[in-house]
Amino acid sequence: AKHLAPFLPGHKVHPEASGPICGNDAGICMPKSDGAVAGAPFGSAAILPISWMYIKMLGAHGLKDATGTAILNANYMAARLNGAYDVLFVGKNGQCAHEFILDLRPLKAATGVTEEDVAKRLQDYGFHSPTMSWPVAGTLMVEPTESEDLAELDRFCDAMLAIRAEIDNIGSGQISIEDSPLRNAPHTMDDLMSEKWDRPYSREVAAYPAPWTRANKFWPTCGRVDNVYGDRNLVCTCPPLDVYEDDEPDLKIA
Repeated sequence: AKHLAPFLPGHKVHPEASGPICGNDAGICMPKSDGAVAGAPFGSAAILPISWMYIKMLGAHGLKDATGTAILNANYMAARLNGAYDVLFVGKNGQCAHEFILDLRPLKAATGVTEEDVAKRLQDYGFHSPTMSWPVAGTLMVEPTESEDLAELDRFCDAMLAIRAEIDNIGSGQISIEDSPLRNAPHTMDDLMSEKWDRPYSREVAAYPAPWTRANKFWPTCGRVDNVYGDRNLVCTCPPLDVYEDDEPDLKIA
C-alpha cells in the first residue's frame, strides 16, 4: 500500500537502497536515511549461497535422506515426550513433520510454571531452549533437524522428563513455585559459590540436575533477568566511543 511507504526502513549510508535500487516503478520505495533496521540494506548476502551449497553438496539422494532423518528425529522425540507434555498439531496418524510443539499451557494453569521457567531451567541441564511461544504462545517448538545423533536426542528428552518431574513436585505441594529450581533457574557459578544458600533444594539439584552435567557442564553467565523490563527499557552496555579512538597519530606517506 502506497500510504505505508513513508514507514518503510531506510539506510543511513545508502539512502538509495530504499529508493531507486529497490525498484521505484510503483512509487512505493522512497529514498531516506532514517529508520534503518539492519546494517545490510538487502539482508545477508550469505543466506542464498549457503542454502545453494547445502543442496549441491547433498544432492537429490542426500536431501531426501536428510529430510527423512529430520522427520524421524522429531517423531521419535515427540513420542518420548508425549504424555508428559501435550504435543500440538499432529496428523491423523499422530505424527508430526520435522518439528513439534510442546504445549505448556495446561501445566501453567495447574501449577503456575511458565514456558520461560522451563526454558531457563534447560540451561542448567546444558541446553539452549527451543523456540519459545512461537507460533503458539505458551509453548516450546522443538526442531531437532538431521544433525543430532540418538544420544543427543535422548539427552534432551531426559532433561525435559526430569523437568516434568520438577513441575509435578510443585503441583503436589512438595515445594512452592517461588522456591523451586524452575523459578530460580538458571543457576550460575556465583550462586553456588556464595556462602549464603537459603533455598530448600541443594546446590547439586541446582547446578547438576542430570548425570551428564558433571562430565560437561555449561555455566550460564547470569541468572534470571526481568525480560519484560529489558524489552521496555533500553540499557546500553556498550563502551564509550573514546575506547575506540586510536592514540597513535596517523602516519602520512610522502
